[in-house]
Amino acid sequence: MEDKQSFIAEARREQIIQACINTLEELGYTNVSLTKIAKTAKVSTGLISYHFSDKMDLINQTLLYLLNKKLDFISEKVVQEETPSSQLKAYIGASLAYQVANYKNNIALIEIIFNAQNEEGIPYYRADHGEEEDPLHSLLKDILIEGQQKQEFSNEFDVEMICVVIQGAIEESMLKHKNSFSFEKYADELTKLALKVVL
Repeated sequence: MEDKQSFIAEARREQIIQACINTLEELGYTNVSLTKIAKTAKVSTGLISYHFSDKMDLINQTLLYLLNKKLDFISEKVVQEETPSSQLKAYIGASLAYQVANYKNNIALIEIIFNAQNEEGIPYYRADHGEEEDPLHSLLKDILIEGQQKQEFSNEFDVEMICVVIQGAIEESMLKHKNSFSFEKYADELTKLALKVVL
């Protein structure tokens, strides 16, 4: 019985988070309220308050949900590959494929990062996260380091710098729309460039 209740509660939380994503994408961060999210989710604000302590708790849980969804999707593709070169190709391909399939998520993520503020009033994109490293950055870094250690990649490039270049190129395409931009071609070109640098 407890497992069933836990499953129902988790499903309800995800329903509310999805409604938050849709509301962020449709109205933008500054226009989001629990009332508008409740309307999108077709639930009462009281039900949202039962699962989340306040609006910022919901926003933060939505941010975590978005980051984890992206990480899970990309990691799943990378671990299927055996060599650093094929893992690098998978990382780039999966990152861009995720963006095509999850355009609303991209918008919601950007809305939160550039508009939400921490308790000190600092926007999330400017906040110091201390020693905590972005898991996607760590994943890419590990691929490049392993490639160098196995002598599959050259030792003449700086891992940290190339991570920034590759991730920057991926993130730059986040707001491109698939109807006017070929993500497939972009993935091919970016993969060619990345391999040219690391091999």
